[in-house]
Amino acid sequence: MKFHNQAQGCTFATAYLLMKKSINIPPLYYPLWLLLKGLSLLPLRALYVLSDFLFLVIYYGIGYRKKVVLTNLRNSFPEKNEQEIKQVAKDFYHQLTDVIVEILKLRSMKSEEMKQRITFTNQDLLDDFVKSGTPVITMGSHSCNWEWVLSAGAVQFGFPAEGIYKPLNNPFFEDFMLRTRSQLGARLIKMKDTLRDFAANRNTPRVIAMLSDQTPLRSEITFWTTFLNQDTPFYEGAEKLAKKFKYPVLFLDIRRTNRGCYALTFELISDGTSDAVPITEIFAQKLEASIRRAPADYLWTHKRWKHRRVAEVTSPAS
Repeated sequence: MKFHNQAQGCTFATAYLLMKKSINIPPLYYPLWLLLKGLSLLPLRALYVLSDFLFLVIYYGIGYRKKVVLTNLRNSFPEKNEQEIKQVAKDFYHQLTDVIVEILKLRSMKSEEMKQRITFTNQDLLDDFVKSGTPVITMGSHSCNWEWVLSAGAVQFGFPAEGIYKPLNNPFFEDFMLRTRSQLGARLIKMKDTLRDFAANRNTPRVIAMLSDQTPLRSEITFWTTFLNQDTPFYEGAEKLAKKFKYPVLFLDIRRTNRGCYALTFELISDGTSDAVPITEIFAQKLEASIRRAPADYLWTHKRWKHRRVAEVTSPAS
C-alpha cells in the first residue's frame, strides 16, 4: 500500500515515520490515522461508493438515532404525513453519509478542487464590508456540508477566514479534525478564547464564521423563539459580539446543487450600525426558511429540543 503527497510517493513505512513526527496522539491511534489519511486520498467518486455502503449500514442496519430523527421531523413538519416524514428521514441519512466522506476528503483536498465544488453566489456583499476594513461575522448552521464552508472561504476570499469551534474531548479526533479544518488555510479559534480574540483583533479585516444553531446548555439559555413550530433556545453569542464590537452580521445560506457541490449565498442580518436589530431572531427565521426549502439537508440527529421553556409565573395583583 502506498501513500502519495504533493511532490512524491512514499512507502507505508515512510508515511508511518512522518506521521509519528507530525501528530500529537497516542500510538494506539496510529493505524486509524493512517487509514483515514489513506481513504482521504481517494477521489470523491470512490468515497461516494463508501457513502452508499455506510448509508445501508446506518439506516437499515444500526438505525443510528432514527427515533430522534423521526421525532424531530414529525414535530417540525406536522403538515407532512408519515410517508413524507420517512422519505425525508431516508434522504437525510443518505446526505449525512455523503457529508461524512466529504469531511474525510477535506483532509487531503486541494484548493483547486474546493473552488470547483463550492460557489459563492454573491461574495461582493461580504467583500464590500471587509475591504472597507470591517471584520464580519457570518452565522451558519449544520446544513448540507458545513465543514467545507470555512475552507472554501480560506481559498477564495483573499482575506482571513476564521471560525469559532469547540474542541473535541477525544485527543485523536481533536487532532485529526483540527488539521482537517485548517489544512487549506483557515484559522480556528477555540470557543473559550472568542472574546479575547475579538478584543485582540478588533480592527483586523476578516470574516469570522460561527455555527449558531447549536443547543445551549440549560444554564446558558437566555433566548427563546418559535422555530419549526417548537419553543427553541438559541445561543446569543454572535449577537452579543456583533453589538459589542459593532460588526456587521451575514446569514450564510447553503444549497446543494449536486452531489459534492454547493452554492453559498450571503444574506444581510445587520450592518453593524444599530443595536436595535434582533440578530438572533432574524437568524432563526432565515434558518427555518432554508430548512423548509430542503429538509433533508439539515442535521436531524441532535436532540435540538431537549430543553423545555419554563412558563413565567406572575404574582397575583394585591
